[in-house]
Amino acid sequence: MKRTMAITLFAIIFVVRAPDFCSAYSVPSKTQNHSRRRAFLTTGLTWITTGSAAAANAASGPMAQSIPTEKAATSAGRKGCKTVTDPGKTVVTCRGELLEYSREGRLSSISATANGVSTSAVKNPSRYSPPWSFLTQTSDGRIAWNSLIRAVNSIPGATIVKVTDTYLHATAPTESPPGLSGEDGLDDLEFVLRSDDYIILYRSASRTSVFVYPLTQPVSDRNSNLNRLGRIREKLNWQELGLPQTGSNMI
Repeated sequence: MKRTMAITLFAIIFVVRAPDFCSAYSVPSKTQNHSRRRAFLTTGLTWITTGSAAAANAASGPMAQSIPTEKAATSAGRKGCKTVTDPGKTVVTCRGELLEYSREGRLSSISATANGVSTSAVKNPSRYSPPWSFLTQTSDGRIAWNSLIRAVNSIPGATIVKVTDTYLHATAPTESPPGLSGEDGLDDLEFVLRSDDYIILYRSASRTSVFVYPLTQPVSDRNSNLNRLGRIREKLNWQELGLPQTGSNMI
């Protein structure tokens, strides 16, 4: 590569500078010939050195990087994210997807770059899960809501962060991928009561997604979000209003 570049640059120099040398050439002496050859070679070497340095700088620039960068990290469809990269993986943590940050006033969907399920993910079938009907237990929304609060409290590791008459936000430790800890290593669970329709809407998503280079899909949560919701629903003996979600591909 370097040899080819040197030859090419040398040829360009010869074509560009040859007229200057030829116009000044009229029966030169041996001394003059030596001087001109030295000047020609010095100029050529300067151009080659400069060109090689420029090529080296270009090769070390962003276009030559083969590892994920913060600009290339996939957080499409997510909100309030921070990204950390190293040569082997990209870690994206998002905390701006809760109902309180939603401009539409409804539970957020789940993007393809996140792990979890939501009743709002109607445009992403692999992340969609149908609403729950509590009519198998009661037609009283208040009774159903209190039952849900007790069921969430019974889940190991779950902590209720906020609860109102119609909204519940809880967190639980992320089960997969392993190694996540602290506030970043949590799953957010959200529930909304719609008494008039006798249903519960919900969303469960991991805050952090891990991408192992060169994969563009996050390491799977092993359906831990979906399975946790399933345990809650089974405790309540409520019914799903639609085809059950079978889970995402386990990568």
